[in-house]
Amino acid sequence: MKSEGYINLYGYKTWYSVYGDLKSGATPLLTLHGGPGYTHNHLQNLSQLAERGMPVILYDQLGCGNSDTPDNPGLWTIELFVEEINALRSALQLDSINLLGHSWGGSLAVEYLFTQPAGVQKLILSSPLLDTQLWVKENSRLKDQLPIEVSTIMRKHEDAGTTYTDEYRSANKIFNKNFLCRLDPLPEDIKRSDAAASQQVYETMWGPSESHATGTLKNWTSLDRLSQIGIPTLLLSGKYDEATPKQMETALDLLPNSKWFLFENSSHVSNYEEPEKYLNTVSNFLRF
Repeated sequence: MKSEGYINLYGYKTWYSVYGDLKSGATPLLTLHGGPGYTHNHLQNLSQLAERGMPVILYDQLGCGNSDTPDNPGLWTIELFVEEINALRSALQLDSINLLGHSWGGSLAVEYLFTQPAGVQKLILSSPLLDTQLWVKENSRLKDQLPIEVSTIMRKHEDAGTTYTDEYRSANKIFNKNFLCRLDPLPEDIKRSDAAASQQVYETMWGPSESHATGTLKNWTSLDRLSQIGIPTLLLSGKYDEATPKQMETALDLLPNSKWFLFENSSHVSNYEEPEKYLNTVSNFLRF
């Protein structure tokens, strides 16, 4: 069972898709995709959880994918995307939810929870960004694991502000192949996210690449507030993830009711790199 539609926010349309029956009595899973601006497609296989009796909601955050894509960098704020969640819950009458955020979606999930919304039962943070400076520091360390010519090129252009060059982009592709998605060829859903992503949203809020933050999130952190989140929380990440084990260990220490599962053969998209294990881990956490 699948349905889709749009909600309105500030005169713009946000697209969503529902898998399963929201009236079944089972707590639905609301998913928050990464980026910012990366689209729902990289979480598409989570829709399979509906076959296990869990309704799943996927949506494209405003600015990307099937949602409206206004040309307005001033729109792209944490506050806007938090308000979008409220609007979506209101439109779909989602009184009780479980929440899953991947990468930037993890940042959005915790920011949403800091507003103390009612009805959120459980939280899954999948390879989350929880502190930008720690992320950048850890990703600098990951660059050192690449061939020296690759890391040298990346740092040269980041220091010079010339990350728009083909040389930088080629080196960044090697970084992504090691720490973002190690599958070759890339899954079709990942390709769809790449194709429908918003460069404006991404560069406004984050920057030119996964490892180099220059946007409005440059100094963002949630670490000083994570202890406020008391609901059961599951951290998920990959052994080769840009969301490194050190970042997950830091979050684990700060979240009072949390546990962490590490996927040994994954980088940043463990839901596609180890799909069966990922879906089972999520399903087991939400059921018990």
